Amino acid sequence: MNRREALKQVAFLMGGAVSAYSILGIETGYCADASPKAPARTSIFNVSQMQPVSRVADIIIPRTDTPGATDVGVPGFIDLMLGDVYPKRDRDRYLAGLAEFDAAARSEGQSGFASLKPAQQVELVKKFHAAAVVEERRRPRGKGDHPQRPFILMTKELTLLGFFTSQVGATQVLQYAAVPGSWHACIPLAQAGNGKSWAVEPGIEF
Repeated sequence: MNRREALKQVAFLMGGAVSAYSILGIETGYCADASPKAPARTSIFNVSQMQPVSRVADIIIPRTDTPGATDVGVPGFIDLMLGDVYPKRDRDRYLAGLAEFDAAARSEGQSGFASLKPAQQVELVKKFHAAAVVEERRRPRGKGDHPQRPFILMTKELTLLGFFTSQVGATQVLQYAAVPGSWHACIPLAQAGNGKSWAVEPGIEF
């Protein structure tokens, strides 16, 4: 799909700008080195870290009549983006935020976020998200600055980006026409693809 359109979709859903490193990762065409001599990549997350990241991603985009975030590999996408695109300072900030988030679950007498009941997990995500949104709105940002988002908003941004640039997100949740057909002007959205928004504006060069 058209990468610029994907970034516009995510920026709209985030209610503002997309971080510079998310733009970089998508604009440069994210792919693994398939060379036989390429060294094995080390995951950023260990098992105990991957569990809360996966669960938060699924809370943001749960499985309904279409696949959810983990169904399309969003946790792995987040791990790859943090490891290969984001600089160390942002990666460290994310991991520190993840540790703080997990510690909040431990304060509830549990062994971590993964051990909370589903309803408790959703409430904790909502609590952190609401606080992060308020803080981001208060933070002054100059022209050209990119947001330095906390863990929960970075996870949200990367989840949306990973999901809506996946085949499922672009073709089952949105609508996508690889080869646009005839032109129909000024028709209701419901007649232009069962009411779904377009993953790519028809007619845009790839």
